Amino acid sequence: MALIRWFVGRIILLINFLFSPRAPQHSSELNAKLNDALQGMSLYQYPACPFCVKVRRAMKRNGIQLPLIDAKRDSVARKTLEQEGGRLMVPCLKIETSEGTQWMYESSDIIQYLEGIVLDCKRQSNVE
Repeated sequence: MALIRWFVGRIILLINFLFSPRAPQHSSELNAKLNDALQGMSLYQYPACPFCVKVRRAMKRNGIQLPLIDAKRDSVARKTLEQEGGRLMVPCLKIETSEGTQWMYESSDIIQYLEGIVLDCKRQSNVE
């Protein structure tokens, strides 16, 4: 089973590489707003997980750059995700704010949340 999972994971990574979306060219003002809005966020993920690939592709399509934390190979990150986040499940968006830390699971929820941030920043910059 592990061999099949490894092989399928490599196929997913190859397809992602071959058909990678293009990153948009944002204005410097919008980039600054995005960087401020995304401050304190990081994505816990596995490189070959199809749901993690889905989130990373959406991030690239929207011009979002977040620190990517490999919870598969990094034992400290895996332990942090399980103990602080409550589950050993990826993808997981860690959102650190002055009010505390929020752990967001589910790829569709993460994508919707990040796209909302991009839209808010575009509205503030009057860029559509």
